[in-house]
Amino acid sequence: MISAKLRIQLPEGLWVSQISRTFPRATFRLLSGYRVEDTALELGETITDQPKDVVTEIYDHPSIETYELLESDERRALVKYETTDTALYDFVETLSVTIEFPIIVRDGWYEFDLTGTREELDRLQELLDASPLSYELLSLVRSQEADNLLTDRQREVLETAVRAGYFEIPRECTLSELADSLEIDKSTASTILRRGEARLIKSFVSGPD
Repeated sequence: MISAKLRIQLPEGLWVSQISRTFPRATFRLLSGYRVEDTALELGETITDQPKDVVTEIYDHPSIETYELLESDERRALVKYETTDTALYDFVETLSVTIEFPIIVRDGWYEFDLTGTREELDRLQELLDASPLSYELLSLVRSQEADNLLTDRQREVLETAVRAGYFEIPRECTLSELADSLEIDKSTASTILRRGEARLIKSFVSGPD
C-alpha cells in the first residue's frame, strides 16, 4: 500500500471553497463526515481570528441544510452541519481509496492524506491530470513493511478482494466470484486469502518478526 499527501484546488461552487476564499487566513478542518443519500453530515472546526463572521457565513450559505454550533471562543468554532455539497464523497467513491480525517481547507484548497494501491493512485493521477483544477503531490510513501510481509500473489488476491467488496458487511462478492475474477479455483483463492490474512493479523498483534 502507498500513503500520499495531496493538495487539490477546490471547485469554486462548493460552500467551503467560497467561504475559505472569503476568509483566506482561516483554517477549516473537516474532522469527520459521511454521506446520507443526497447530503453529507459533517463535523468541522474553524480556526480564525474572525470566528463569529465565519460562523455566520456558514450558517447563511444555501448549501447548508442544518447547522449546530457546538463550541466557540475567540479563535475557534466547532460546528456540526448537514450540506448538499457531496463532491468529496463522489470523488472518494470513484477512486475507491481511503481518505484520512482531518481534511484541511485553506483559501480554496483541500489538503489530505490517503492510502491506496499503486493502481488506485495511478487512477487518481489520471483523473487529476484530466481535471481543470490544479493539484500538488506533497509526499508519497510506500510501506516497505507491508511489501515484505506478503507475497506478490497474496497482495494481488487481497487487493482484488478489497476492491470487489469481499470484506464488506454484507459481502458484495462471494469467494467463487472472487476466484473467477482471478481465474483460479475457489480452494486456491481461499488458501491464499487465509495465509495472507494470517500474516497481516500476526504482524498487527505481535509486530513484525
